[in-house]
Amino acid sequence: MGIIEKIFGTHSHNELKRIYPIVDRIEALAPAMEALSDEELKGKTKEFKDRLNEGETLDDILPEAYAVVREAAWRSIGMRHYRVQLIGGIILHQGRIAEMRTGEGKTLVSTLPAYLNALSGKGVHIVTVNDYLAKRDAEWMGKVHEFLGLTVGVILNGMDNKERRAAYDCDITYVTNNELGFDYLRDNMVIYKEQLVQRGLNFAIIDEVDSVLIDEARTPLIISGQSGKSTKLYEACDILARQLERGEASGEFSKMNAIMGEEIEETGDFIVNEKEKAINLTEDGVKKVEKFFHIENLADPENLEIQHNIILALRAHNLMFKDQDYVVNAEGEVMLVDEFTGRIMPGRRYSDGLHQAIEAKEHVKVRRESKTLATITFQNLFNKFEKKSGMTGTALTEEKEFRDIYGMDVIEIPTNKPVQRKDLEDAVYKTKAEKYHAVVEEVKRAHATGQPVLVGTITIEVSELLSGML
Repeated sequence: MGIIEKIFGTHSHNELKRIYPIVDRIEALAPAMEALSDEELKGKTKEFKDRLNEGETLDDILPEAYAVVREAAWRSIGMRHYRVQLIGGIILHQGRIAEMRTGEGKTLVSTLPAYLNALSGKGVHIVTVNDYLAKRDAEWMGKVHEFLGLTVGVILNGMDNKERRAAYDCDITYVTNNELGFDYLRDNMVIYKEQLVQRGLNFAIIDEVDSVLIDEARTPLIISGQSGKSTKLYEACDILARQLERGEASGEFSKMNAIMGEEIEETGDFIVNEKEKAINLTEDGVKKVEKFFHIENLADPENLEIQHNIILALRAHNLMFKDQDYVVNAEGEVMLVDEFTGRIMPGRRYSDGLHQAIEAKEHVKVRRESKTLATITFQNLFNKFEKKSGMTGTALTEEKEFRDIYGMDVIEIPTNKPVQRKDLEDAVYKTKAEKYHAVVEEVKRAHATGQPVLVGTITIEVSELLSGML
């Protein structure tokens, strides 16, 4: 903490000071809410809706509405919001990001702004990262909203349009970021209004907001369809690729080489640049391609497709490896492997013809290349919401990105009880070898005391390297 922050306080500290009086008002209403019967408590929902119709704002009824949810949660699921959770609920309603430590009850926090904003009748989306969490939270926290007379829906993979429409029409809808995005794309492709499943994008509460809005911000969601292009060229190029000989270059071609007039000597029919994941045909290779396809000049514009496909075939044979980059299942499908987790990614395909080149290489059925029918990124999708907020345990490190891209600031919320865990400073090493050696020594030390150790790495290669060192 810098000297200025010590004197004037952090942004989070100053913002929390403004929120504390609202929290005091919510807590002061607790005895009055406890005195209400179940029916009287449920009747508050209609009262709030009437007050909104008469001109009051959501901010006007916030303290009382949050006090109602707090009491309803106690009666329906046996949980009462702590003071820090009330703070989190206010920050989310304001369209900001609440940074709360793991175990501080972010799931329960979301019930507060979800209820308040659902009173407007425009719908609330609570966005989670997987189907399990969406279903769990809808069933668990949904009891609070249903106790107060609101409807709760959940969108799961495999649902038909009728089920999706019913879930989106609910006051509060639990949904994954992927399902939300693909439903948005499909809605933009329908012809008739009656075929739409979503309604307006009013308010989104995003769980693990840094993962969705930063890590996957530029990840495109794509709906594709089959093109009418023949697959014969992939098979022909695969036959030729098996006949071409891999060569070597005497050096890397650069602008400086060209200026100095230095010639790069090449052998074989093609050169593989593994660092750049690129392949280039040599002069001999070009001649063999021209002879194979009975063409005069491979560089002619009408031969660009042949040029593109032969490079794809060579990439499939020299840069893409079975049981490392992909696997072939019992049904003869080429399935991609996630380079970070090592898991199979069903339904994913390489673009630009590479997947078809691999299918030709593996002698399985070559499926037609797909063409993009609709696409959107998570960044563009969530910027379409009238209001959005998020929760996570780690957001302050990306605060600048949240401000610049989404216009959202991050408020760090204190823990309900003091944290006993000690967070040590990062250890930095000059080389990877030194770092891995330090990791191994730390694992040995912990293992000697009987502690189980989980080592997390980014790639499978690093996991195997550390495993070998141990």
